[in-house]
Amino acid sequence: MASKRSVSMRDVAALAGVSIGTVSNVLNNPDVVSPATCEKVTAAIEKLGWVRNESARQLRAGRSNAVGIIVMDVQNPFFTDLIRGAEKYCYDHGLSVYIGNSDQIPEREASLLDRFESSRVRGVVLAPIAPQTDAAERLRRLGIPVVLVDRANNAGFCTVGMDDIEGGRVAVKHLLDLGHRRIAYVGGPSTLSQVANRRRGAEIALDSVPDAEPLLTVSTPTLDIASGVTAAQELAALPDVERPTAVFGANDMVAIGMLQGFFSCGLRVPEDVNIIGYDDIEFAAAAAVPLSSIRQPRHGIGRTGAQLLVEEIDAADGKCEHTHQTVLLSPELVSRRSTSAVA
Repeated sequence: MASKRSVSMRDVAALAGVSIGTVSNVLNNPDVVSPATCEKVTAAIEKLGWVRNESARQLRAGRSNAVGIIVMDVQNPFFTDLIRGAEKYCYDHGLSVYIGNSDQIPEREASLLDRFESSRVRGVVLAPIAPQTDAAERLRRLGIPVVLVDRANNAGFCTVGMDDIEGGRVAVKHLLDLGHRRIAYVGGPSTLSQVANRRRGAEIALDSVPDAEPLLTVSTPTLDIASGVTAAQELAALPDVERPTAVFGANDMVAIGMLQGFFSCGLRVPEDVNIIGYDDIEFAAAAAVPLSSIRQPRHGIGRTGAQLLVEEIDAADGKCEHTHQTVLLSPELVSRRSTSAVA
């Protein structure tokens, strides 16, 4: 008997006593083959230990049975949960998933999209760095659907995201309601629409309170714990009369970093400074001082993005009609120990 490595579809057909076309139908269109023939072919496959070369099949078909997912930071639990939501939906619909991490680098994002194009993916779920991405536009023109997630709106694409302006407003209104009037916003880079929109929401909240001081903004190169630590140390070094009594972090990773940074400088949370984050990742509730945050439905964003992508793929195959949609989710305040009323 031939080794498993050398077994081919022709060997399966010979052992089952059928044509190669019949073997192909058993694998791809079993409804057109009699149950008895299906049983013979299946028995031959099992006896020979034949493994279908999926890559070769996809190459012949000119497309794969996979989709790509690209996020800005796979270490951020927000994106990990988003990926899980998208991957589960894709798996349930018979699609494999390739995962890419742009690491908040535009050139890397473009390179990943190029690689997915070369791999003949059926579509891409993308958490983009910039509002406009030429590589995504090119894929769309080539007939490869792209759905943008963690993005409020973008012409020509389906998008799924939060109302980040409202989220920023809710976060800072919470601090204002607790009596804080000197508030800082920490996060960056400011070119990210999420960062800019959350800051805009914070400014709207402050504008509604006459005695509140202007928002103190601290930009960071990335949205991670290390950036939060550095920002907190900078704020802690300010004179008491200038130091904010409360800080809004652009995401929970930054907020957790600020918690560490303030502690390292001898400042207590919430006694000396309040902190509120954004996303409500699992680590926010598990922090040394549980963090207040603006909750995003992370799994839901990923799942909805994948659902819209599958609909676009089916529409391209002529199975249904599809109209681009913008799904905008509402923020939810989660109050914990890191925020408290001014003494």
